[in-house]
Amino acid sequence: MGNPAPDRWRPERLRALIAALLPLRGAMLADEAALAPRLARIDPARVDSARNLVHYLALRRFDLRDLQDELSRLGLSSLGRAEAHVLANLERVLVVLHRLCGDDFAPTTPALGIRHGRERLARHAAALFGPPPPGRDVRIMVTLPDEAAHDAALVAALVAAGMDVARINGAHGEPRDWLAMADHVRTAAAGAGRPVRLSFDLAGPKLRTGALPPGPSVLKLRPRRDRLGHVLAPARVALVPDTAPPPAADAAAAEPPRVAVDADWWHALREGDAVDLVDARGAERRWHVVARDDAAALAECTHTTYLAPGVRLLHVDRTGGVRTTGLGPLPQLPGALALNAGDLLRVRDEAQALPALASGEPLTIGCTLPEVFAQVRAGERVWFDDGRIGGVIERASADGFDVRVTRVRDGGALLRADKGINLPDSRLQLPALTAKDRRDLDTALRFADMVALSFAQSADDVDALHAALAERGAGSRPVVLKIETRRGFEQLPEMLLAAMAQPAAGVMIARGDLAVECGWERLAEVQEEILWAAEAAHLPVVWATQVLESLAKGGQPSRAEITDAAMGVRAECVMLNKGPHIVEAIAALDDILRRMQAHQTKKRSLMRALHSWSADVLADDA
Repeated sequence: MGNPAPDRWRPERLRALIAALLPLRGAMLADEAALAPRLARIDPARVDSARNLVHYLALRRFDLRDLQDELSRLGLSSLGRAEAHVLANLERVLVVLHRLCGDDFAPTTPALGIRHGRERLARHAAALFGPPPPGRDVRIMVTLPDEAAHDAALVAALVAAGMDVARINGAHGEPRDWLAMADHVRTAAAGAGRPVRLSFDLAGPKLRTGALPPGPSVLKLRPRRDRLGHVLAPARVALVPDTAPPPAADAAAAEPPRVAVDADWWHALREGDAVDLVDARGAERRWHVVARDDAAALAECTHTTYLAPGVRLLHVDRTGGVRTTGLGPLPQLPGALALNAGDLLRVRDEAQALPALASGEPLTIGCTLPEVFAQVRAGERVWFDDGRIGGVIERASADGFDVRVTRVRDGGALLRADKGINLPDSRLQLPALTAKDRRDLDTALRFADMVALSFAQSADDVDALHAALAERGAGSRPVVLKIETRRGFEQLPEMLLAAMAQPAAGVMIARGDLAVECGWERLAEVQEEILWAAEAAHLPVVWATQVLESLAKGGQPSRAEITDAAMGVRAECVMLNKGPHIVEAIAALDDILRRMQAHQTKKRSLMRALHSWSADVLADDA
């Protein structure tokens, strides 16, 4: 007599699993039928992908964790990697379970089989980002710096390092700059013999802090030191006569910095001379002239020196004559408000903010979109500067709102002009496309392979961009939805369906603003859920914001950044932001992605019920 069947193979256990799975299938088919009018508006080539998204959202209304364990113990699919082919995966499990029970099961023969879903996602990624480079399926997108408009060699270096998509940010620069950047990218790509796509970000209705009065005129000159304080390189300054032509506009950050002095005083300087002064902090300093020519005298010092109006330089010439000079115009520090916990910050229209500060009113700053004043309420949260400063609205009116600062680092923080303002609790109604966006779109369509919609928050926003593209004869131009607000995340399913009305689309997880809007503690799960939903819709994803940022900006990555970059293998594209070391960052990311590709693709997850998207999110618009 044979051994009895293990308890898990008993027919009653198998039938219990079938009974648990059939309602999932029923929910998928019911939702598909209910949304038939909505699905009819999808691009014909995308209908199967839209159905799969509907099936996935129906599946995720259920908590599947215990069911997953049961299926895994039987050696069956746990449904944990079913995003790209939901119904086919579930029905395959049902077929096996029915056969184990000696029964038949007739699947619906869905159009998307298990292999087809993955192939479709890969095909859509290639249509949007171009073919992947050999040995790396994940593309690399790079935000072009301002220098790319006039430095063709820099752009060529980015392409050579592995850039697959060049991102031009419409929030910065002018149309002539964007056209020059695009021309350099096309030229560099042709020289490298491989395609490089161009993406253009519409600026969108970005909430930012307004202008502030400039800070004091101060020039800080300091030597470079090692960790023990030993001087590695002295501080340097170029002294020039005040009769010299003013420097070019782009020379403000020149090294060494230029300081104008009295022409007669300057003419008496010789190499080897000493220059004495008492700096703006009252510290006595001696500088030495180490070189001079007909244009400038180069001076060095091994101590930090602060130059400000009123500081005078003293020089004893070779005859013993003592000469002094004042200083010409010095750079002004950016204006800033010093904020501490408990401070009250007044947010006003830009036209009101500067006069208020000039009259001595404390802590007032402008807002670039005063139309939000009527849409915020007392008790709602506010974040400034990518979440560095947080507070709660105490009073709101048509002319502004007052914020009590509640979250700031120890010792306080400086709030400057042109910093982001996030209102995660406020139900803001802002136009999807600003007048600037529509003007910029005319330029972008001359070169952009795709257009990114900033602050996408609803299907209406997506439809508005599609309409604007159609008006310009570019209705089929791919659109990338930038998910960077709490409402945008909440409305993601309906926006995905709206995007699928056209042949090509993608999603960007803009993790900076998204973390501020949804809370840093929720960012990990929020980005996971966006990845899952986009995969179910077979839409490629851009993993963006602060990837290898320390490396790109400072030349050295953190350990956490390496791990974060490695997780980018789960997306179809990873975005790097600009920085002095961006070429090294591209090369490092290329290496990380190639290594990780051999270890991981996408993911396996526990399938607890998702509460981010309720069952009626799509039904309301059906």
